[in-house]
Amino acid sequence: MNDYIVRATAADDSIRLFAATTTNLVQSAHDAHNTSNVATAALGRLLTGGVIMGSMLKNETDVMTLQIECAGPIKGMTVTVGGEKDGCVNAKGYVINPNVEIPLKENGKLDVGGALGAGFLNVIKDMGLKEPFAGQTELVTGEIAEDLTYYFATSEQTPSAVALGVLMAPEGGQVLCAGGLIVQLLPFAPDDVIAKLEEKISTMEPITEMLKKGNTPEEILNILFSDMGLKINDSVNAAFKCDCSKEKVSKAIMSIDAKDLEEMIADAKPIEVNCHFCNTTYRFTPDELAILLKNKKI
Repeated sequence: MNDYIVRATAADDSIRLFAATTTNLVQSAHDAHNTSNVATAALGRLLTGGVIMGSMLKNETDVMTLQIECAGPIKGMTVTVGGEKDGCVNAKGYVINPNVEIPLKENGKLDVGGALGAGFLNVIKDMGLKEPFAGQTELVTGEIAEDLTYYFATSEQTPSAVALGVLMAPEGGQVLCAGGLIVQLLPFAPDDVIAKLEEKISTMEPITEMLKKGNTPEEILNILFSDMGLKINDSVNAAFKCDCSKEKVSKAIMSIDAKDLEEMIADAKPIEVNCHFCNTTYRFTPDELAILLKNKKI
């Protein structure tokens, strides 16, 4: 089954709702980077939040980057997501230390907050304007969902509740389920709706528990908001997909100083260039480098 995001409203359109299943997306990220369980959970949560936020972008050419700078052993993460294109929101991302291992929390859950430690969340939106929008907030817990909740409140002035989850098989390597929920209050939401919503959010099951039971995003929204005039509007697919290519890497190599390129060619050995986002390696022979140098000089 494809991963997808459901977009909905409730309470006479005073609440915006987004629910997603991202199991395949997170598994693809794990497979690309061979991440440890806690690194998969951390990156998976940020990717899930990213594709949901990507589904909020207005244009397919819009690009949003979520970057975490942190002092913990994971050392940082970056996720980049585009606007909806051909019915899909694509995301790519990586962690600086994919092999991080730390003890489980006392409740037996993965300690994502411990892996991140103190730090900052940066959100950069490039919407084709002269300057991109950039917001920075401190990490509140390092558990990602609470950090995005704080970002929405402080940088976008949108009261929100964010739930993100990744459930890993204990032996590692397999993502059992992953997904997320973002609930946003619009400015005209009445007090009674706000109070009811706060009660629901405070008592809801963890998102991974609902997904583990086999609930779809639509069913999760119905469980939580069927008594609040839920209206499901549409859905959009989500995928882990990188837009790198040998052609793009070639252009990057051509931007290198000509003298440095000449030295690479003189070494008479192939070079390899690795994409951080999807871990694909591109190989260039000395003959290919010579062609790029020639094109650079034209």
